[in-house]
Amino acid sequence: MTLLLAQISDLHLDGTDRATRRATRVMDHLRALPRPVDAVLVTGDIADHGEEAEYEQAARILAAPFPVLTCPGNHDARPAYRKALLRQPPGPGPVNQVHHIAGTAILMCDSTIPGHDEGRLDPETLAWMYATLDGLAPGTPALIAFHQPPVELHHPLPDSSRLEEPGDLAALLDAHPRVAAVLTGHAHTAAASTFAGRPLIVAPAVTWTLRMPWEGDRPADREQPPGLAFHVLDDDGRLTTHFRVVLQA
Repeated sequence: MTLLLAQISDLHLDGTDRATRRATRVMDHLRALPRPVDAVLVTGDIADHGEEAEYEQAARILAAPFPVLTCPGNHDARPAYRKALLRQPPGPGPVNQVHHIAGTAILMCDSTIPGHDEGRLDPETLAWMYATLDGLAPGTPALIAFHQPPVELHHPLPDSSRLEEPGDLAALLDAHPRVAAVLTGHAHTAAASTFAGRPLIVAPAVTWTLRMPWEGDRPADREQPPGLAFHVLDDDGRLTTHFRVVLQA
């Protein structure tokens, strides 16, 4: 069965009208699609300050008739994220969840280091990823999503806080050929690359768009509309991605 996913990232909800409008516009667009997506992936920085009120707002905005799968980013705070967004007991440990959507396992992983912008898949998360992938039924495809990209994107801002120790992830992918792609956020720019022989897709941001060095000196372009990615995973395990912006109605 062909899987259709939407990916959004970096909402940075902070209680302001601007952030609220942009996130609401994207979700309204997704709810109105003629063919519903199988799920929406939200790859981190859902809140801007990691406060419970921001996650309560996120829960309202992200409510949808299709599954909405989330993972934290460096602006998120695990206890408030768990309590107000996931409705779980608050706790300091990594937030890792696997979801089975249309025959595909989607691992939403916690690559955050509390108090730091850079990321890392810590031993607990890596052990969980290995156990989850090892436990899948034969032939089950998988996607891995987390916040910080594991490669340079050729801008000093995201490159200064990318995923550390990417060799750990490369080893996991080498051991699990069923993983079709790696999906991240954090960089505030739509990008496509490769990592360990797999597609690496970086979702655009909802809040603002990163201007690359060759586009000018002002890195944060707040005039660009919010963006999203659509991913199509074919029956043969090939991932195709389409990037879109969401204009005002």
